[in-house]
Amino acid sequence: MRTNLNGECNTGRMSMARQHNIWEFVSRSPLCSLWNLQSVPVGIVAKRTWDALFADRLFGRAAELGFYFLFALFPTLFSASSILGLAAQSAARFYDKLLNYLALVIPTSALGAVLATFNETTAAATKGKLTFGLIAAVWSASVGISAIQDALNAVYKVEDTRSFLKARIYAIGLTIILTVIVTVILCSMLGGDFIAAIVSRSNYNHFLTFPVAYMARLIGWTLATVLLALSFAVIYYWAPDVKARCWHWLTPGGTIGILGWLLASFGLRLYLHFFDSYSLTYGSLGAVIILLTWFYISGLMLLLGAEINSQIEAAAAQCRLAGQSTAAPFILPAA
Repeated sequence: MRTNLNGECNTGRMSMARQHNIWEFVSRSPLCSLWNLQSVPVGIVAKRTWDALFADRLFGRAAELGFYFLFALFPTLFSASSILGLAAQSAARFYDKLLNYLALVIPTSALGAVLATFNETTAAATKGKLTFGLIAAVWSASVGISAIQDALNAVYKVEDTRSFLKARIYAIGLTIILTVIVTVILCSMLGGDFIAAIVSRSNYNHFLTFPVAYMARLIGWTLATVLLALSFAVIYYWAPDVKARCWHWLTPGGTIGILGWLLASFGLRLYLHFFDSYSLTYGSLGAVIILLTWFYISGLMLLLGAEINSQIEAAAAQCRLAGQSTAAPFILPAA
């Protein structure tokens, strides 16, 4: 019995050491293309991702991200309203139009609460609120990015070796970049619709009106889609403390994450359209619960995409380290 126990302990240590070597290899020698699975079967990647989904506690980490996203939302709107309150009134209406495009993914009742808060803070904006709002918005949003950093470090099985100050500087920089990208996404959709509306009202050539308006909207939405993929790529590239990085504009995990986020968002909107009982059950808290649920879905899809990418790299690294056929290396668990 003692011999069996010792043998099991030694096997467990060898398994842990082997897994450590695999993830160390992933951290130092990432794949240049995640679309090339290095002869790794798709089913193996799916199984590893499924096991890692629970081993890395992605559902719990997504709930944590959802809280931080909600925590960062209203200070960000507070800062934006302070800036717009010092500008012309038309600027406030312009930003309000931008926020309306969020209705494509955010449930209507939750977006109504967001817009109501935005309008209230815009009406009460002052110079003092401007300074405080900017600091609070950047700091609060960077706390959310810091949570993403911790979650992606867990996904890639690495410990963050950056100091607190360096990690927070990365988080603040990433916050600013993502804020700019999201703003440009909204502007591209608004710009495409604006050009299409101008063309539709013109009487210059009726035969060209429809195709030109259609192309304007298509270009605007295509640009928005490219920038959405860019936002995922920026997070996956800068957030985890991976020693060696390879830039991937569009990855399998990013693609599944984006599609899953869009489908889940539309599914939530469809569910609330037919079964909208939150307002009756929870009153004014219903909008907050819906918004928090949407943030939870967003965080989960973001982490799921990163997990898929990491498991592709881990499976390929295990195959390369073993130096054998693709059938032998995939005995070990993903965690």
